[in-house]
Amino acid sequence: MGTHIPTPGVDGKTLMSAFPDNQVFSFLNMFSGGALRRFSVFALGIAPYINSSIIMQLLVYVIPYFEDLAKNQGEEGRKTINQYTRYGTVLIGALQALGISYMLERVGAVPHAGWAFKIMTVITLTAGTSFIMWLGEQMTSRGIGNGISILITAGILAGLPEAVAQQYAVFNGELMQVLQTLLLLAIAYVTILLIVFIQDGVRKIPVQYAKRVVGRRVYGGQNTYIPLRVNQAGVIPVIFASSILMFPAMIFNWLRGTQFMEEYLKYDIVDKLLSIFDYNSFSYLIIYVILIIFFTYFYTAITFNIQELADNMKKYGGFIPGIRAGQKTVEFLEKTTSRVTFAGGIFLSVIAVIPNLLIKYMNVNFYFGGTALLIVVGVAMDTMRQLESHLVTRNYEGFMKKSKGLR
Repeated sequence: MGTHIPTPGVDGKTLMSAFPDNQVFSFLNMFSGGALRRFSVFALGIAPYINSSIIMQLLVYVIPYFEDLAKNQGEEGRKTINQYTRYGTVLIGALQALGISYMLERVGAVPHAGWAFKIMTVITLTAGTSFIMWLGEQMTSRGIGNGISILITAGILAGLPEAVAQQYAVFNGELMQVLQTLLLLAIAYVTILLIVFIQDGVRKIPVQYAKRVVGRRVYGGQNTYIPLRVNQAGVIPVIFASSILMFPAMIFNWLRGTQFMEEYLKYDIVDKLLSIFDYNSFSYLIIYVILIIFFTYFYTAITFNIQELADNMKKYGGFIPGIRAGQKTVEFLEKTTSRVTFAGGIFLSVIAVIPNLLIKYMNVNFYFGGTALLIVVGVAMDTMRQLESHLVTRNYEGFMKKSKGLR
């Protein structure tokens, strides 16, 4: 319902004709479930909350105050961090809404422009984002799975029927189009299989704990392992890279219509810069892949503390067979993590550039795949795991029953 309630003061027909027909806005529109193109009260979607959450995750590892809240304050500390995340969501949402109001006035989609419209737009869109944030938190506390992730998945899937209908509208039944459609379905199927395979992929590092005799009891001596996930950073590097690459194109497009541009800069310079950051250009894909790999390493480094892990192993008498405890263990874990992270970065890069290649070489008329599939499949897998855990706690066998001969 929220994606179909229009924001007051906007001419819908003018907006639809003036809506930028590029993949950047298609990407943002996909995450809002089509609300951005309709410019409804949910036009901002859950994106401000995602950005605020990522910023808070980074601040936890940078600012000692937030680090103390996360590590030493327990449940109260987490509540405080969540409250700061909400404040950040409102602030980011208000800034984005103000920028969108300027853009709407510029394209002529506002019959009565002015500060009254800007203030009303900021209040309306920020309230819409705040409501979605509250709804997601209610789903998390009262339902199954992460409510925010489920809302993002719902927004992505909501645009799928319309996208399929658009693709079907240009389908004329020729042999080449039939083969192209079959190839597209095969790529989607293989991509989903690859995402499931990599999302569950771990590098198991064996750990052995020495036996300790305390009185008449023997402690330790068990064997376990450290699971290093291949995709430790999840979808966050792709979101970071996409967000950063959106800004140059938006800034250069804005400069083309300003008086400063006409007086001091030449159009051919900006046109060359725009061609570099064009969504379907080869240079864009190269920069995109480099940023994804960089943020994969960056996010893994700040969320996975190898030194702390090695110190805890040494404290409790644990060691990796064949590796000396202490600095040698740290060096081994850093080397192994670096290799696994590189594989995860390559995986994310391949998944992320699939929509670009489909749009450029197969004339696909919608943005679906890559990041969208990564989120949808990841959320589906996480929801299934939580359903399984709930069934197990209620003494059920789960979804996959074993045959009598295997019991």
